[in-house]
Amino acid sequence: MQLGRFRLGSGQILPEVTLAYETYGQLAADGRNAILIAHGYTNHHHAAGRTSAADAKPGWWEKLIGPGKAIDTTRFFVVSSNMLGSCYGSTGPASLNPETGKPYGPDFPAITMHDIVAAQRRLLERLGVTHLVAVAGPSMGGRQAFQWAVTYPDFVDGIVAVASSPKGVGKEDAVIALRQRLAADPNWNDGWYYERGGVLQALIDIRIETLKRYGVEAVLDGRYVDPDLREGHIRKMAESWACGFDAHSLLVLRHASVHFNAQQRFGAMTAKVLYVISRTDRLFPPSMGHRVMERLRAAGVDAVYVEIDSAYGHLASGREAEQWAPALQTFLARLIGE
Repeated sequence: MQLGRFRLGSGQILPEVTLAYETYGQLAADGRNAILIAHGYTNHHHAAGRTSAADAKPGWWEKLIGPGKAIDTTRFFVVSSNMLGSCYGSTGPASLNPETGKPYGPDFPAITMHDIVAAQRRLLERLGVTHLVAVAGPSMGGRQAFQWAVTYPDFVDGIVAVASSPKGVGKEDAVIALRQRLAADPNWNDGWYYERGGVLQALIDIRIETLKRYGVEAVLDGRYVDPDLREGHIRKMAESWACGFDAHSLLVLRHASVHFNAQQRFGAMTAKVLYVISRTDRLFPPSMGHRVMERLRAAGVDAVYVEIDSAYGHLASGREAEQWAPALQTFLARLIGE
């Protein structure tokens, strides 16, 4: 979807902004039956369904979104939006700068979580959505949900924040360290690597580490008893991802994430909250979840906590969706008064 000229919170202007998205279900005549799905840091917007008859790849929340599922597409109009700053069809550092005809690269401006949801708001308006039943997503998608709740409290009834937090973890040092690591790749060229084949090896190494932090080894244990075969499969997964992701998107989205803080504005929230954490998540452990719940309740927010008893860590919400799908279905029914 072409959104036109877009002013960032910093005052900088992107002359042309596009957001990629998928939709499932039908929008009601009054535009008020919509649910926005937001994706994680290194993920994409293919959350469910099939994008074409030839595409057999399920979405990352395939078990949750569809006819008769927890997010029932016979009742809800579901919009899964790619993030501003990402590289899966939306405007980001790899996009062509209309003023130069070349990728923005390191010249792409810093963006915030507020900018990301403001672009989504414009997308929804173009689609005819007048109100959201909920915003839902895992990891950075959950952070977008929290940002929606404090930025547009009158536009959304509830949020579903999964394997996430309402405040960025780490500081700008994390962005600097990531940039230094990418810059060590011989193709970096001060960030202008697009005509040099990219920084593939650096991305592969980063992705392998990320997948292991997410809990992919537990997911593959049953399929690969041999550790070498398991490592080989993880490397193939990393290579596949690295060939399609842009290193500058890693930096831009990391910056937005570490500077994000919806927690300081909990008092502005009117949306109900379903907060979901996995018992084995190393990034967002239950100890963090309990602290967030205390702060939400102290601010008077109507919040429900669900803990997934899964060995799949950060990947549990999609892999073992059946554990929390009933809670999600009940939460959405509450939002629409059932």
